[in-house]
This record gives sequence, C-alpha cells and structure tokens, in this order.
Amino acid sequence: QVQLVESGGGLVQAGGSLRLSCAASGGVFSINAMGWYRQAPGKQRELVAIITSGDSTNYADSVKGRFTISRDNAKNTVYLQMNSLKPEDTAVYYCHALVRSRYNYWGQGTQVTVSS
Repeated sequence: QVQLVESGGGLVQAGGSLRLSCAASGGVFSINAMGWYRQAPGKQRELVAIITSGDSTNYADSVKGRFTISRDNAKNTVYLQMNSLKPEDTAVYYCHALVRSRYNYWGQGTQVTVSS
C-alpha cells in the first residue's frame, strides 16, 4: 500500500511560480512511475507530467518549457516546479503513483489558483 501526501499549492499571480511536493511512503520500491495530474472545474483530469523509475520524463504540451518534474529518491519525494503560471493552470493537482505496473494510487489533491 502506497500513501501519497501532497503539499505546496496556493494562490499566485500570473507569471509567478509554485513548487508542489509529493511524499510517498509504504511500498515505494514497487513504484514504476510517479506523476502529476490536474483537474479544473467542469473538466476531466489530465496528465501534467510524469517521471519513471528510470528518470524518463514526459509533459503535457501545455506545460512544456514551464513545468519541471523531478524527484529525490532519498526522500521518496517527487516535485513539480511550475514557472510562468497562467490562469488556465488553475486546478486541483493530484499526485499519482503507478505500482507494479498496474496499481494506481492518488494523493488527496492540492489546489493551485493563478490569478490574472
């Protein structure tokens, strides 16, 4: 059983930056990949960024060049550095872990609000 705890959301003006953190515990050695998803009101949840156990990364086109996903293996923590934020980045951001290539775990979500 993997537990994910997010932190770092908040309110920021357009053009500003935020860093989200996701600390994993329990069964971390079975994690294949971790990532961030987001869900805006009235919209489906969408992938923002993902990082695999081999350190491969992938980003949604809408965030490429602005967001960076990274991880600290010693702390079992994944980060999402978000720069040049736009109002359309406003959403609840969820941390996700893929375990043993088939089990999905989610964090509780953290709100990111970008004002114009």
